Amino acid sequence: MGCCSARCMLILMCCLQLITALERQVFDFLGYQWAPIMINFFHIIMVILGLFGVIQYRSRYVIMYLLWTLLWVGWNVFVSCVYLDLGGLSKESDVLSLGVLSHRSWWKDNGPGCESDGLPSAGWQNQQNQQNPELTTVLSCWLEYQYIEILHCIVQLLISLLGFVYACYVVSTFSDEEDSFNFISEFHHPSKPSQLLF
Repeated sequence: MGCCSARCMLILMCCLQLITALERQVFDFLGYQWAPIMINFFHIIMVILGLFGVIQYRSRYVIMYLLWTLLWVGWNVFVSCVYLDLGGLSKESDVLSLGVLSHRSWWKDNGPGCESDGLPSAGWQNQQNQQNPELTTVLSCWLEYQYIEILHCIVQLLISLLGFVYACYVVSTFSDEEDSFNFISEFHHPSKPSQLLF
């Protein structure tokens, strides 16, 4: 097994997915976006199980990772459509917060270079401005929040698609190894029944 084998590359892709998913999870928690929080949580679990499958040569776990990757790609396309206002979806809707509260992306108020203008108020009202993002107006940002969210989705899509390709190859490699050897020092032929050697 070489240093740049498909198995090693899949391990690297899973580690990158874990790092980026954890980063995304933190910012979704800060924005109280409950649907992405739940989906990111499941994604982290599935990537850990896929990583376990790759390390332990368990093709079923890698296949589960493959199926989850397809769902994950669909989720990222959906989130991109929400932030781009495509397909009747709107970034101003509460679909990502599951309608619980009117929270939005953390990046909307805290993006790179954002200047926010809170309403002028006394000390106790200033504390309420910090708690209620509706009372804060964002004047300008270097990069608008929807583009930051879309960049998150693009990074996840690229890593997932590379992981999908490597996972397909690793599953085919694991399947070839499982079919060609039956661990009793003989090759297995499906046409003849295997006999135990005593």
